[in-house]
Amino acid sequence: MKKILFCLAMMVATSAAAVDDSKYLAGAVPEKDGIVTFTKSFSVPGKTAQQISETLQTYFNRLVENSITAPGNYARIMGAEQDSIVARACEWMVFKKKPLYLDRTRFRYQIKAVVNGNRVTLSLSNITYYYGEDNEGENGVIFKAEEWISDSEALNKAQTKLYPKSGKFRRKTVDRVDEIFDDAMDAFDVPEAVPAMKIRKAVIED
Repeated sequence: MKKILFCLAMMVATSAAAVDDSKYLAGAVPEKDGIVTFTKSFSVPGKTAQQISETLQTYFNRLVENSITAPGNYARIMGAEQDSIVARACEWMVFKKKPLYLDRTRFRYQIKAVVNGNRVTLSLSNITYYYGEDNEGENGVIFKAEEWISDSEALNKAQTKLYPKSGKFRRKTVDRVDEIFDDAMDAFDVPEAVPAMKIRKAVIED
């Protein structure tokens, strides 16, 4: 009886530990003309193009201001017109953090917003990672998204599993891009008194 209970406990533990990677499999990392490019489109009813651009400018400024200050990161607003805003940003992407152990990479990307009337198209591309640097920020390795997290590089031939090393980059990147796009849309909403009950009202997603 004890052996049966032990086996059942092990099966439950194994099941709980299993990772559902369905979100990150084929198609999760889109490419455009051979370049990994994530996109998101939405409209902001009742707002003019200028109002929308001003809100996005503030959000892009925050991404740049919160970027890592280090040589080679080039975090800045690259262009800002009423119908187009482009920025480069760099931030830490943390895979695992424990006492005396920190596994992380610099996550560098370009984000662009195109405003047409009350419609917005966001795109995030030119992604690179600087991984394995020492305490002085040197001797790391640079990976381009196209050669590291694309379907052809991060998935097995059957496209049913992620490779262990590149897979952790792919998961974190997909999640972070979703977060960046969600935050951009949330910038048009007035914060609710109870954040946990917040429902996005100001924008309409495609």
